[in-house]
Amino acid sequence: MARRLDVTGADGVRLTAWDHTAGPAGRGAGEHPAAPDGRGIVPQPGPDTARPGGRPVPRPARAPQQLPPAPEGRASAPGVLLLHGLMGHGGHWAPAVRRLTGGHRIVALDQRGHGASEKPAAGPFTREAYVADAAAVVEQLGLGPVTLVGHSMGALTAWQLAAERPDLVRALVICDMRASALGAASQRAWQDWFRRWPAPFPSLEAVHRWFGDEDPWVETPNPARGAFYAEVMAEHPDGWRPVFDPEQMLTSRETWVHDAHWDSLAQVRCPTLVVRGLDGELGRAEAQEMVRVLPHGAYAEIPDAGHLLHYTHPEAWSEAVEPFLNGVLTP
Repeated sequence: MARRLDVTGADGVRLTAWDHTAGPAGRGAGEHPAAPDGRGIVPQPGPDTARPGGRPVPRPARAPQQLPPAPEGRASAPGVLLLHGLMGHGGHWAPAVRRLTGGHRIVALDQRGHGASEKPAAGPFTREAYVADAAAVVEQLGLGPVTLVGHSMGALTAWQLAAERPDLVRALVICDMRASALGAASQRAWQDWFRRWPAPFPSLEAVHRWFGDEDPWVETPNPARGAFYAEVMAEHPDGWRPVFDPEQMLTSRETWVHDAHWDSLAQVRCPTLVVRGLDGELGRAEAQEMVRVLPHGAYAEIPDAGHLLHYTHPEAWSEAVEPFLNGVLTP
């Protein structure tokens, strides 16, 4: 459960954020469109949402709306901004966030091109745009100095923002993101992978089955992976399709896979926790080198977890992250 917040990012792009802060009964207010059972999310109508066949749904321009005030007690709580990875959305954090007990104001952002946020046809989907969006959200929601928690691409956005705007960032959690360059071969592999998707999928069961078992990238059956991708599918008359544009995802990835990011990592001056899944994409040696490069780095790993560590192992993830959050957020 989460309360929807409409915010404005760089270049006026419309973004959707979700306030996951627990209320008196331990639950947030409102509802995220991503159902926990993987029924998929329904995009909001607008120029970022295409009708079947690719024709855009027109929507008149609207003036920025004033955000409703945060419920009493939330505005003064230490801010935490969650940034998902490529193809993800803010709802993917919900299983892990529900297990956090501290008095934090926790907001998850649907980044541009993802979830319920705008998907501008012309972009941009650059590193600069993603970082500027995150900064705008921190400032508009009054979250600063904020603790940034990022997964994969969202972790890179988080540490680049921490390096560029230390005034906005109190602390940082990096979840399974490499600082080394992945290279052109990696980008070509992703292009080929997207082409193999048998979309549109005839049913959500087919989505679960393909991403959890039939996908050539899956070495052993992984139902949690199938559930993860089912949450970013929407139903159309011809079947189930991703709510994002795969070409926009490739464009986003193109802007960071060819370069190493050690320099920006070394510029992060706030306390930082590097978390990896034991079977994730970030190897132990590289993770420990990242901790060494960080002026105030710490390390944690989650046994049996892969790349989607916060989604597949939310309890273990929370146990690893919460002591760090409480340490940096407690006055």
